[in-house]
Amino acid sequence: MKSKGIKNLLIDLGGVLINLDRQRCIEHFQKLGLQNVDALLDIQNQDGLLMQQEKGLITPAEFRDGVRKMIGKAVSDKQIDAAWNSFLVDIPTQKLDLLLKLREKYVVYLLSNTNQIHWEWTCAHLFPYRTFKVEDYFEKLIRYIKVAAVVMKYKIFVFVNLRSYLSDLQMQKLIQEAIHQEVKLIFVENCVKDCMGEGLRYIIDRDQCEIY
Repeated sequence: MKSKGIKNLLIDLGGVLINLDRQRCIEHFQKLGLQNVDALLDIQNQDGLLMQQEKGLITPAEFRDGVRKMIGKAVSDKQIDAAWNSFLVDIPTQKLDLLLKLREKYVVYLLSNTNQIHWEWTCAHLFPYRTFKVEDYFEKLIRYIKVAAVVMKYKIFVFVNLRSYLSDLQMQKLIQEAIHQEVKLIFVENCVKDCMGEGLRYIIDRDQCEIY
């Protein structure tokens, strides 16, 4: 039975569900020949490879090419992914059990700007538990829109920084569902993103002026 008070829960991924090991990641990249690993993992550098990928501004292929350039020698995609994914340790089974229990009372959403390489590895290696997969722990955004549109008659949905969390393919599926349900989507982003489909884009500067 769903809770009548708090209805929705947002659960963060990295450092909340997943145990992380930054030092192990550093050591794996050093073995590949990358000496200044701190430059790669610097979250303060908004133009660095890490943040570029976290924001979805570069593809996994571009991220790997950037790492190879930093290393200065030929390194395979598999080696780079293995070093990168060594940052991720595990999701304790008690946390997975808790997620399943929470879903009995709440609508549970995963909130994370985790990059594609980490996300795919996490789905394949960390979320599978007993007979459960990642989709068993969290509400699907498309399903939520469908239910909200049909049952609650919502016509407009506003999302903040959603493009940082979903791939282009996932965004396309979301937009297709919105078109099917005849609802409007408003995406508020903190950086310039390409328009998808036939959407309109408005850029608002620091002075609150609209740039079309």
